[in-house]
Amino acid sequence: MNKFLACRRTTLRAHQSFLSLFGSFNLSRSAHSLPFATLEVEEISGSQPAEVHNLVQGKWTRTSSWNTIVDPLNGEPFIKVAEVDETGIQPFVESLSRCPKHGLHNPFKEPDRYLLFGDISAKAAHMLSLPKVADFFTRLIQRVAPKSYQQAYGEVYVTQKFLENFSGDQVRFLAKSFGVPGNHLGQQSHGFRWPYGPVAIITPFNFPLEIPVLQLMGALYMGNKPTMKVDSKVSIVMEQMTRLLHFCGLPVEDVDFINSDGKTMNKLLLEANPRMTLFTGSSRVADKLAIDLKGRIKLEDAGFDWKILGPDVQQEDYVSWVCDQDAYACSGLKCSAQSILFMHENWSKSSLVSKMKDLAERRKLEDLTIGPVLTFTTDAILEHMNKLLQISGSKVLFGGEPLENHSIPPIYGAIKPTAIYVPLEEIVKDNNYDLVTKEIFGPFQIVTDYNNEQLPLVLDALERMHAHLTAAVVSNDLHFLQEVIGKSVNGTTYAGLRARTTGALQNHWFGPAGDPRGAGIGTPEAIKLVWSCHREIIYDVGPLPKDWEIPPST
Repeated sequence: MNKFLACRRTTLRAHQSFLSLFGSFNLSRSAHSLPFATLEVEEISGSQPAEVHNLVQGKWTRTSSWNTIVDPLNGEPFIKVAEVDETGIQPFVESLSRCPKHGLHNPFKEPDRYLLFGDISAKAAHMLSLPKVADFFTRLIQRVAPKSYQQAYGEVYVTQKFLENFSGDQVRFLAKSFGVPGNHLGQQSHGFRWPYGPVAIITPFNFPLEIPVLQLMGALYMGNKPTMKVDSKVSIVMEQMTRLLHFCGLPVEDVDFINSDGKTMNKLLLEANPRMTLFTGSSRVADKLAIDLKGRIKLEDAGFDWKILGPDVQQEDYVSWVCDQDAYACSGLKCSAQSILFMHENWSKSSLVSKMKDLAERRKLEDLTIGPVLTFTTDAILEHMNKLLQISGSKVLFGGEPLENHSIPPIYGAIKPTAIYVPLEEIVKDNNYDLVTKEIFGPFQIVTDYNNEQLPLVLDALERMHAHLTAAVVSNDLHFLQEVIGKSVNGTTYAGLRARTTGALQNHWFGPAGDPRGAGIGTPEAIKLVWSCHREIIYDVGPLPKDWEIPPST
C-alpha cells in the first residue's frame, strides 16, 4: 500500500510539474519557446543545422560520427544526425539486457504504471491539441518528409486522437484478464496479457510521427522496454516527440532511442536479443530480420494495394477524387497508396480517367501536393515505366514526365503523378505479372479494366500478390462486395461507394493479413496482438476433500 501511495504521489508531482510548466507556456511566443523543443523549425538550414541525438540509459548522447541529411527540396545539408556505429552499441545492448522478460510492469508487478501511462497519454494528447504544438510537428514533418500541410497535420491529428483514446483507465483495460471455473473447489484458470520485456521498434521515413508514436506507446502500455530506431532522414521528428513525452512524465529510462544504419541496428538486435521486434518497412528487410531473429518479429511491410471499382457507376467526381488522393497524396509515399486500379468496363466508359487526369495535373510542388520521392530516383521510375510500356497494349494515361523548375536533389525522384494502363489479360501472364505488380513507392499507379466474365481473372491477380495490406472495393452492390471480400485477404479493406485505400483513422485496425507475422496498429486489439502474449495462471488452492488418500500410481 505504501509503495502504491508513493507512486501516486510521484505521479501527482509530475502532474503538478506539468501544470506549472504549462502555466508558463506562452502560446504567443515563437515555437522555439515550446518547453520540450530544442529547435525552431524555420531556423533549420545549412548555416544553422539541427542536431539529432541518441537516448540511452536515461541520457541524451552524441557521437563522433555525424550523418548529414540534405533538405529534400533543395539539397542543402540541414540536419546532423549523431549516428551510432557498430563499436558504439554496447550501452544500448546493456540497457535492453537489464529489462527482465516479465517486463517493467505486468498485472502482478507495479500495476500502478498502467495508471501512469494513462496520465502520460492524457498530457501528451493535450499538448498535441494545442495549435502551437500541432503546428510545430506539422511543419517539422514537412521539412523532412515533404507533403502538404493538411497531409502532415493529419499525422499529428491521428496521433493526438490515439493518445486521447488511451488516457485514463484505458491503458489498464488493455491488460484485462478473464477467468474460467476449474474442476473442483479452489481451482480457476485465468488468462493474462503479458509483456515481452526487452523489445525493439524499427519504423520508416514516410510517417515520421504517427507510426513510431503509436507503436512506441503500445509497447510501453503493455509493460515492455523498447529500443527505437526511426529512419535517420526523419528521426528528428521522433526525437522531439520523445522529449515531449518526457515533459509529460515518461520516465527517461523507459525508452532508448538510437540513430544508426541498418547494419549497425542488425548487429544490435543480434547481440541484445530482444524478445520481440516490430518492423515497418520493406519486405526484403522484413524477411531477413525474420530469419535473423528466429521469428520473434511482427511485420507491417510493403503493400501493393489494390482498388476494384464495381459495376455500379455513380458519384464520378467523388470516386475520381478519392482515387487521386489514394494514389498521389504524400506523393504516393504511403504503404497504403493505391498501386493498381481495376475498373469495371462501366467505369472505363465513364469520365473517370479524364477526371483523375485533371485532378492529378492540379497538384504542384509549391504547396507540396506533389513533392520529392525519397525512395526512387527519377531515372529509376522512368526506367520502370518504359519496361511497362513494352507490354502489348500498354500506354501512359497521364504523367510519365519529370517535374520541372525545381531544386530537388538528384538522389531523390521528381516526377509528375503517373498512371499507366496495362490490359488485364497481359497483367496475369507469368512473364508480366512480377513487373506489373512491383511496388513503386511514389506517385505511380497501374490502371486496367475488366468485364463481368473477367472478374475471376481479377481475383486470381489478387490471390497471387504477396503483400496484403490495404484494399478498396468501391461498390454499393452487396453481392459484388461479398464476392470480392470473400475471395481476398487484405488486412484493412474498405468496402462501399466511399471506399479508399489510404487515410486510416485511429479508431480502426491498420495492418496486413494472411501472414502470422503481421502487425497491427491503432486499436486495443492491435496493441495486445503486437506487444503482449498470453499467460495462463491456474490457481489451485484447495481445500482437499476430507477423505483424500494417496491414489495408486498411474
